[in-house]
Amino acid sequence: MKAVLIVLDGLGDRRCKALNGLTPLQAASPTLLDRLAAEGETGLVDVVSPGVPNGSDTGHLALLGYDPYKYYTGRGPFEALGAGIELSPGDVALRCNFGTVDHSYVLIDRRAGRISSEEAEELASSISENEVEGVKVIFKHTVEHRGVVVLRGGGLSYRISNVDPHATGTVVSMPKPLDGSREARLTAEVLTRFLTEANKKLASHPVNVRRVQKGLPPANFILTRGAGVKPEIPSFESKYGLRGAVVAGGALYKGVCKAAGLDVIEVEGATGTVNTNLGGKVDATLEQLKSHDFILLHVKATDTLSHDKKPVEKVNMIRKVAQAFERLYKELPPNTHLALTGDHTTPSEIGDHRGDPVPLLIWGPEVRGDSVSMFNEIACSRGGLGRIRGVDVMPILANYIGALEMFGE
Repeated sequence: MKAVLIVLDGLGDRRCKALNGLTPLQAASPTLLDRLAAEGETGLVDVVSPGVPNGSDTGHLALLGYDPYKYYTGRGPFEALGAGIELSPGDVALRCNFGTVDHSYVLIDRRAGRISSEEAEELASSISENEVEGVKVIFKHTVEHRGVVVLRGGGLSYRISNVDPHATGTVVSMPKPLDGSREARLTAEVLTRFLTEANKKLASHPVNVRRVQKGLPPANFILTRGAGVKPEIPSFESKYGLRGAVVAGGALYKGVCKAAGLDVIEVEGATGTVNTNLGGKVDATLEQLKSHDFILLHVKATDTLSHDKKPVEKVNMIRKVAQAFERLYKELPPNTHLALTGDHTTPSEIGDHRGDPVPLLIWGPEVRGDSVSMFNEIACSRGGLGRIRGVDVMPILANYIGALEMFGE
């Protein structure tokens, strides 16, 4: 037996005024997902812990069965791994955004007007490799405004503060050591010099000159956060006896799965944005099921629209995703189980993560089923799976496909 875990990023939501008191899932009433819920088993998932807002990094760790309180070492390493940078012992990795600051380093835009990937890639080439005080600094663009920074050299520490203040209108502070160690001080100093020099190069870059002429915010600063080192976690195959792969557009999701030993499948046009190639992801999932036992299929767009506070557009995206997955449902190999959930709740009239549970459905020939006939946050609260933790999802799915050994005699 095989399994596919579909993660719709930021899927969970709350009742929206713009949707007449419905959640986007309720308003969308996606035919396929409701059908799977009616034929399968449902419940709610506290991805990390009840009431605890979590990021996609800790959320995906949990959904793969890894306790994030034990294995999480920062988001930066996952972004770097997903971007194709092989991390060495001692490397410090950080996630980052291209942002916009004024001459006094007041933050104007955290995403530089959601700069295009093409423009961001051109900017990245001007600051891609640097050396500061004997430390190699690698910058790599991933998608749209996002990128990663890796510091490589002896005597470094991930114990430094975030540069991104997560709020516009505030002065950006350079990184500071979070403890009194020489390593933390050196790391903060090296990163500060890189960010300062990068700011000067970016401000005068032709891409930003053109953006200013067009009245667009220039991508003139690198906002770093989530410093960490490569986590040491047991392989997914050693935990479940399953050969796994991930189909995703964003670097983070590829990185989490790569750290767990899953194969990363690249799909042309899988951008990690609302314009991602859903059909290509379905093709890749079906193809990889020929050689893999487990596929994690990730879609980012539902979260992006939630952060942009667009509940109506989120409804339309849920319908679009469900329609694209009709072919996946129809062409699944026999004895394949499907699970679908989110990695966290992002209320689309708030625009940020919250600690509400997310809905879960599991469909396949071995599931018990329950009396729920719709897939949404309210209906799934009555499901047979009950209210579980994120780390419980993968063992439940693995149990249904017969991948787990008996505990005891």
